Amino acid sequence: MNKKTFNSKTIGLLLGLISAIIIYFFTDLEPGKPEITATMSVAVLMAIWWVSEAIPIAITALLPVVLFPLLGIMNGKTISSAYFNHVIFLFIGGFLMALAMEKHNLHKRIALRILLFTGSGYGKILLGFMIATSFLSMWMSNTATAMMMVPVVISIVNKFKETLSQNELNKYASGLLFGVAYSASVGGIATLIGTPPNLSFVRIFSIIFPNAPEITFSQWFIFAIPITISMLIASWIVLYFIYKPKIKKNKEEIIIFREQYKNLGRASYEEKIVFLAFISLALLWIFRSGIIIGNFEIPGWSALFNNPKFINDGTVAIAIALLLFIIPTKTNSNSRILEGKILTKLPWHIVLLFGGGFALAQGFADSGLAIWLGNKMTIASIFHPFIIILLITFFMSFLTELTSNTATTEMILPILAGIAVSIELNPLIFMIPATIAASLAFMLPVATPPNAIIFGTNRLRISQMMKTGFILNFIGIIIVTLVMYFWGQTIFDIDVLTFPEWAKTLK
Repeated sequence: MNKKTFNSKTIGLLLGLISAIIIYFFTDLEPGKPEITATMSVAVLMAIWWVSEAIPIAITALLPVVLFPLLGIMNGKTISSAYFNHVIFLFIGGFLMALAMEKHNLHKRIALRILLFTGSGYGKILLGFMIATSFLSMWMSNTATAMMMVPVVISIVNKFKETLSQNELNKYASGLLFGVAYSASVGGIATLIGTPPNLSFVRIFSIIFPNAPEITFSQWFIFAIPITISMLIASWIVLYFIYKPKIKKNKEEIIIFREQYKNLGRASYEEKIVFLAFISLALLWIFRSGIIIGNFEIPGWSALFNNPKFINDGTVAIAIALLLFIIPTKTNSNSRILEGKILTKLPWHIVLLFGGGFALAQGFADSGLAIWLGNKMTIASIFHPFIIILLITFFMSFLTELTSNTATTEMILPILAGIAVSIELNPLIFMIPATIAASLAFMLPVATPPNAIIFGTNRLRISQMMKTGFILNFIGIIIVTLVMYFWGQTIFDIDVLTFPEWAKTLK
């Protein structure tokens, strides 16, 4: 196994280097513009190394810091600044809130309260797990959410060992485990911090189109929540009918939830503070900017300040996170709700991965590679925008079954931006569905961390995952295409017949 892994990584390492060298020294994509060829060589190198994981993907993300200045693509100071920005602070602030919830067991209390509310019986329990998991994954890492929910599933399954046949027990376990994994993925779609590709999109969009209107937390939430809800319903229906065991309604599940909830004890002072901070953060994000849908408008609270545009979602995230480091605990006045050692739990490798994607997007835009690629793909103009959305969503959904969804999103978005500009369509029509489709990978264990976690329980087969996931992939593709084309145009003020002025800056 180790030898096979070593060989595949070595092949990826060499293939990436050879491909980059051939492109840089033996091709000239645009005469008189060597920076386009140079950027392409770096992009191909990063793509191959990201896919093959020849070296850690976070380290691959640092290549632009070295190669862009050396190859004359961008100034070293400029490209270095791409690695830390307001989107990174939005991610850090959101993740600190998730760590606070985890530290003080607020996430468990929320999950168990939802499960107690939904009731007993396979259908209701499945729904309860899916609602709890999807809600938590809007605000927490989908990995952490799945890790928390899986032991609860296993404890319920173990209670039925003596009352169910092995076949029925396997069906029961499979349905609940799939429910956790799928809802962890679709829940993250609803918020900008719910899954890394969403944050990558926001920053890459602002880099390539600096004059475009800001994509706010509330705007994204209003657009994406119908997708999350639709996918939850569709997933529940599929899992209910495929994996429903022949079992009568049983109160064993509720007893387990009550026991686990009782073990949490009464909500502590610290838990209440974190809950208050969590609610405040969500409301401040949602209502920071004015919410406009047609003629309906809710003014944002940022308008109360002299310079509302100075305030962004990252500002809010860090403000709430700072409070958690200031407020003391009740048991010890020298201790705080969050303390410095929690910073070691932040996923800094994801921060670097974000930065590498942002740097690559900057290179695509500044070198002219994005528009060059777009000009080569003008054949897309013969298709109706609805068909293009459908094809992009299909392509991304199945591509990310085998590759890192964040790295793939960061590679694809600048290319889609260039294509959209070349055929004079609003770039959001291409970039948003591609971003969401990166989270619609349900077939393989390697596709997403939640998939890997449930597969690690040794209760599922690859063939079983592929069969169930294949159905959900197609349902997701259809839902995203429909929501983007009909609802997205309203939320993001898109007119398929009009090429926006802010998009012309890439030409």
